[in-house]
Amino acid sequence: MDYSAPPIVNTPPPATSSVSGKAVRPGDRIFLGLSRGSGIALLVIMAAIGAFLTYRSVLAISGDKANFFTTLDWNAAGLEPKFGIAVLAFGTVVSSVIAMLIAVPVAVGIALFISHYAPRRLASPLGYVIDLLAAVPSIVYGLWGALFLVPHLGGLYSWLNDYLGWTGIFSYGNGAARSLFTVGILLAIMILPIVTSVSREVFLQVPKMHEEAALALGATRWEVIRMSVLPFGRSGVISASMLGLGRALGETMAVATVLSPSFLINASLLDPGGGTFAQNIASKFSEADTFGQNALIASGLVLFVITLLVNGAARLIIARRKEYSGAAA
Repeated sequence: MDYSAPPIVNTPPPATSSVSGKAVRPGDRIFLGLSRGSGIALLVIMAAIGAFLTYRSVLAISGDKANFFTTLDWNAAGLEPKFGIAVLAFGTVVSSVIAMLIAVPVAVGIALFISHYAPRRLASPLGYVIDLLAAVPSIVYGLWGALFLVPHLGGLYSWLNDYLGWTGIFSYGNGAARSLFTVGILLAIMILPIVTSVSREVFLQVPKMHEEAALALGATRWEVIRMSVLPFGRSGVISASMLGLGRALGETMAVATVLSPSFLINASLLDPGGGTFAQNIASKFSEADTFGQNALIASGLVLFVITLLVNGAARLIIARRKEYSGAAA
């Protein structure tokens, strides 16, 4: 009887390709191609949007008879068109800053309450309600702001005028509360769910060992949050704030419904006046001729650049401060 070992048959390995010296399976290669193609497609779309806005903007600015950046007027339909973005830039930046100053501290407080203070029976329904608020259409917020918020802000405006009117920023002339401050309050309510939801999810990712170690050393609940939770979630809060700021900068229908626009820059935030890029485009685009549309597109290009700069600044802040990542927490 032959007990010799059977011959060894060498079977070829499955077909693979090599990326960076490592074998890659066909499925991984397909996924890599799809991912790379998606990233390239995004860059191409962004470049196409920027090129379109730039081309139409050059056509408008070349025919502008005034300084596009400093003119306090918008008359793109005259024989000698004169228009500028000074008022629009002021209104957009001021209303967005007011919204951020109000919304971010409140949103972070709500996120901390849901993630670290509220019992589970309350935290889950409250988080669900916060998520639902993010799905409310902007026109609904605008109608609520025009029909409820504006009529009920007179008392607050009078109080601010009595105690802070001497600053000039909060002086109030007893008119309708259709001002940039009202727009800022409405935008704060609109971006509150976005900032809260993202911050809450980041705070829930804090390693429990960090919190338990701080408690074992005798730290109070607030000290645990200050030393462990906030440093770990700082990058997430910055990202959430940038998402909220992006919506505040580009909000259209709610602002157009609440604001009483005029091409004036008032020192007081409580008096009617000002406007925003998105509101001006929405209100004038349908009745504008081709040149007027190019002028509005030029203002849209400025908003596009502002949004890119804000997001780029946020990325630089996170990249320069490695401790924001929470890796060292």
